[in-house]
Amino acid sequence: MVESKGWKWEIFEYDENSIWKNPCIESYYLLNRWKEQGKTEFLDLGCGLGRHSIQFEKNGFNVHCFDISEEAISRTKLWAESEDLTFEYAIGDMLKLPYRDESMDCILCRNVISHTDTKGVSQTISEIHRVLKTGAECYLTLGSRATWGFKQNEWSAIDENTKLCMEEGPEYKVPHFYADYNLVKKLFVDFKIVSITHVEDFWESDCVTNSSFHYHILAKKNR
Repeated sequence: MVESKGWKWEIFEYDENSIWKNPCIESYYLLNRWKEQGKTEFLDLGCGLGRHSIQFEKNGFNVHCFDISEEAISRTKLWAESEDLTFEYAIGDMLKLPYRDESMDCILCRNVISHTDTKGVSQTISEIHRVLKTGAECYLTLGSRATWGFKQNEWSAIDENTKLCMEEGPEYKVPHFYADYNLVKKLFVDFKIVSITHVEDFWESDCVTNSSFHYHILAKKNR
């Protein structure tokens, strides 16, 4: 497996309007779904600047923040303290989560576990399965082979599904794993798949339209 690397959060300025300071659309559905199911122990796996940790704590969940980046955890702490919120924090590698077996009710992991190679993704999903309670759920995203990054010939191939990002920015030289539908099914063989969607996101940059594809997976640990 390649060495795990996190985002370079140090290059981000504090901006209340940034997408990294506002919860993703899916989180509102998950919040209501998991509240109705009576779930309480929430793991924000790859918490970044803490947008989902803040959201779930304000809605009655017991939040566990995890990230490989000390800067991410530091900024999340500052934000939580400004809101008089208290979380449990951990800095570490997603390949070996510092939590007991069957200790989590729900896990949100958006645009995180693709930042390793094929073996690393498989190991991380195994760790997610380990720390989830039976009947607990996780929601995560995986990069798709349909997206532009997988087609970049100048990016070094680490294995048949993984390339090393060579684009300047917070993900420079961070591994990017890409899956297709059959591989997603294979990776989640020990889960019951609740839903899989293939989503294309668009954004504008210098008057150019860009897009990327991700698989969004909601899965339940049923054994």
